[in-house]
Amino acid sequence: MFIEEVMELVELNSLREALVGLPGENGLSTEQRKRLTIAVELVANPSIIFMDEPTSGLDARAAAIVMRTVRNTVDTGRTVVCTIHQPSIDIFDSFDEVRILNPFNFKYKILKN
Repeated sequence: MFIEEVMELVELNSLREALVGLPGENGLSTEQRKRLTIAVELVANPSIIFMDEPTSGLDARAAAIVMRTVRNTVDTGRTVVCTIHQPSIDIFDSFDEVRILNPFNFKYKILKN
């Protein structure tokens, strides 16, 4: 995948010339940094991407933007496997398949259309 396509996929075109900077001081926001991290992985053109809590530390708006990037990635034909804790209903609905694990070893599988 070409860099231009990746930048468009993760919706970072407007920040093309921005410096990453220091968290909370200048540069990219936490949500933008997460999308940049996804972009760095996409440049290698993987068929499967593993994401450990991509919405961790984000407010609802920022989490929705990151998950839109994840959905855009899935829509290119890649498989994305995420761990996520306490997603909002909107984020939950964005997944195609969900496996719920709990400490009692009951496993639930939810297939969605």
